[in-house]
Amino acid sequence: ISSNQAALHQLYYDPNIENKNLAQKWLMQAQVSPQAWQFCWALLCPDKVPEIQYFGASALHTKISRYWSDIPSDQYETLKTQLFSQIACFSSGSKMVLTRLCVALASLALNTMPEAWPGAVPEMVRVFQEEGGGVDGRARCLALLELLTVLPEEFQTSRLPQYRKGQVRGALGREWGSVCPLLQQLLRRGDSPGAVKARVLRCLSSWVLLDVPLSESEGLVEDCFTALPDPELFDTAVEAIVNAISQPDSQRYVNTLLKLVPQVLSLQEQLREAIQNGDMETSHGICRIAVALGENHSRALLEQVEHWQGFLALVNMIMFCTGIPGHYPVNETTSSLTLTFWYTLQDDIMSFDPERQAVYLQVYRPVYFQLVDVLLHKAQFPSDQEYASWSSDEKEQFRIYRVDISDTLMYVYEMLGAELLSNLYEKLGRILTNTEQASSWQHTEALLYGFQSIAETIDVNYSDVIPGLIGLIPRISINNIQLADTVMFTIGALAEWLADHPVMLSSVLPLVLQALGNPDLSVSSVSTLKKICRECKFDLPPYATNIVAVSQVCVCATSQCMWLMQALGFLLSALPVEEILRNLHSLITPYIQQLEKLADETPNPSNKLAIIHILGLLSNLFTTLDISKQEDESGEGTAPPVKTAPPPPGPNPVVVVLQQVFALIQTVLSKWLNDSQVVEAVCAIFEKSVRTLLHDFAPMVSQLSEMLGQMYSTIPQASALDLTRQMVHIFASETDNFPPIKALFELVTSVTLSIFQQGPRDHPDIVDSFMQLQAQALKRKPDLFLSESLDVKAVFHCGVLSLKFPEAPTVKSTCLFFTELLPRCSDVPPVARVVQEDGKLLLQAVLEAIGGGSSRSLMDQFAEVLFSLNKHCFPLLTVWLKEALQAAGFPSTRVTTEQKDTFTQQILRERVNKRRVKDIVKEFTLVCRGLHGTEYAAEY
Repeated sequence: ISSNQAALHQLYYDPNIENKNLAQKWLMQAQVSPQAWQFCWALLCPDKVPEIQYFGASALHTKISRYWSDIPSDQYETLKTQLFSQIACFSSGSKMVLTRLCVALASLALNTMPEAWPGAVPEMVRVFQEEGGGVDGRARCLALLELLTVLPEEFQTSRLPQYRKGQVRGALGREWGSVCPLLQQLLRRGDSPGAVKARVLRCLSSWVLLDVPLSESEGLVEDCFTALPDPELFDTAVEAIVNAISQPDSQRYVNTLLKLVPQVLSLQEQLREAIQNGDMETSHGICRIAVALGENHSRALLEQVEHWQGFLALVNMIMFCTGIPGHYPVNETTSSLTLTFWYTLQDDIMSFDPERQAVYLQVYRPVYFQLVDVLLHKAQFPSDQEYASWSSDEKEQFRIYRVDISDTLMYVYEMLGAELLSNLYEKLGRILTNTEQASSWQHTEALLYGFQSIAETIDVNYSDVIPGLIGLIPRISINNIQLADTVMFTIGALAEWLADHPVMLSSVLPLVLQALGNPDLSVSSVSTLKKICRECKFDLPPYATNIVAVSQVCVCATSQCMWLMQALGFLLSALPVEEILRNLHSLITPYIQQLEKLADETPNPSNKLAIIHILGLLSNLFTTLDISKQEDESGEGTAPPVKTAPPPPGPNPVVVVLQQVFALIQTVLSKWLNDSQVVEAVCAIFEKSVRTLLHDFAPMVSQLSEMLGQMYSTIPQASALDLTRQMVHIFASETDNFPPIKALFELVTSVTLSIFQQGPRDHPDIVDSFMQLQAQALKRKPDLFLSESLDVKAVFHCGVLSLKFPEAPTVKSTCLFFTELLPRCSDVPPVARVVQEDGKLLLQAVLEAIGGGSSRSLMDQFAEVLFSLNKHCFPLLTVWLKEALQAAGFPSTRVTTEQKDTFTQQILRERVNKRRVKDIVKEFTLVCRGLHGTEYAAEY
């Protein structure tokens, strides 16, 4: 005991964190030791401080809840009596110790119900209602309520086996008959102290979570409503009502639900008063009750057609909560609670058969039109002055709230359809054309926001109000950042429509170009320009010069410069080649000059960032600059198919530019070869270009292959291998380009093999990219493996080594390499030779991984290799499997010879069904790891 007390003292009062940790470790062990039974009671002595008593009570609970099987059944009764008397002692003592003791007795009750202690709850009630022990009645009553409250809570978290859980839940359900009258009596007694009533409400909250039938707790739930006017009881009463009506089972008790509707409606006066007095907690609580009833039971209540007015009144009450005065989240936090209710109600209405649906729509369509008005009102920004006083956290919460409103509007559109757009358009038209009534920018912004919410995700091309809307947009006097942002996003949302109606571009494009110059609008204006350039590029040539000129000025100023470059790439793609070159020249020249200057400077951190930035701008531009799409897209929608002109002769404009700057890029590289970020940025330019241009990139293949080879030989980096893989993918099959690609492939392979000799563990990224490159080569051009200069045996051995890496991506790429390699045994002699000589090493590595050497999440990949071996090397695999699995303790000490034999037979049988091989491997790996049949195994 004294050592426990010393440890507790250390835990609570010693400032040294290491001593605290040691003390905690010691106490955890003490709690589960057999001696705990003796010292628990001693630590509960009245002369001990509460922290020590609390530890004693916790240790008791640990023993009972986790080590129940250690307690002989003849001691149950003694333990129960001791706990009862301790609870009585502490009923007027420390609250935290009392609660732990109650939890311990609850755990005892759950372990002995229903056989060993059939009438547990009535006995608890009886013991605490008897006079005696010198403890006053109120303290005993509170202790009993605490015990009854923790009983269902302890059940929810207990570790009872599944079959026992069902038995105990049933037994507890039967005990509700003893609990309910007691709670009702205490709640209805005029002289019950507030603390007792609050505990009664908590107790009810706890029991309803056991799915107590709502019909049986109906009276108590109604009593909770009478407690709502009392500020002391308000929160606990709300919690109890919400828990009771949110139980999944409660929808069966329609009659009770119908009685609750008027109860909830009667709270409207209290709700109005709370709002008038700025009492956010009360309005929040009442809203929670209304939403819980509406959201959980809208279908059941809709079906009671004769009570339709009551339910409609509830819906209107929830509408009132949605439109509660004030700005979220500063002056109110309630309206957001109601949004899911509107989804639920709509889903329920739309799920009825067409006839009934029509009846409901007649009643509820007007409600949803009203909802749109309310939501757009709530989405309005406050005055500039007020908004400026908000914290950044409040602004962010408001932004998220508006996104939720946007999602709700989009959903409501499914029910209201095109009429909703007309409705918004009319309102916007009235604001913008009514000269008498001055309207706030907030109002205009919210209506546009509603439009944009719908247009972003729904095809509005058929809507007849869009031309009018586009016509109205230029009339908006934009004197505010938020409004300007929303105007931009609205134009962006209509980009597809503009592509079908290019004549309207001239009325909105100037607005977008004007906004580009404002740094505060960079996100909205650049993303809108990008959408327009992508969707409408064939209609933009007349505007191209202007767009490029404005963009050139803005690129330096905008934080969205990479997106802007992508927009320009789309735009230029639709121009004639000579115009592309002219625009490219004026666009890129300033950056090239900057890059030349930077290349001359001595490398330092700031010029490194500038170099990476410029290379990033170029690669973003080349990502979208794709003239190959001109022929197939510009012909869309024309009458009889017209033969389009053949693509213009001469090199692709991107190639022309790359050739001009190639020497400069080499200079930059020579200075920054050590820096993986600069190398990555250089590789990205070529990778994006190759990806977009495909075969048009051919004129640069030999230049780039040579540069890549030099780069990789000097300082090997994964990004150079990834670019090589891209080149192999596109050009290895072309006769003209095969020699430089072959030379590059052989060079990077031999350099990587030397890395393997020095020890590849520090370079998992290089190994990963190398394996992907080898797999790509086998897939696109297996002839590369016929070369005298390629050491196929060494590549194979590197693969076997890479299978043992701890990094999952590397192992996946390596498995992919082997699944590409094994089918080549039939047509690439060097591959056949190496597999015949060393295939057993591969099998051993795979079995080692399955035996527990690799993560379980990678088993499907290893199964693929095994399947491939079986399909392409069956006779060899039969021998290898037998030899490899003969070794004792391989691949795991946990598997028997019989289990290994079964595994071998199962694998050799499956040469067609890959899915089955994966299942066999998963089963076997669990046995190898000692996890077969465990809960942990089932979690995967």
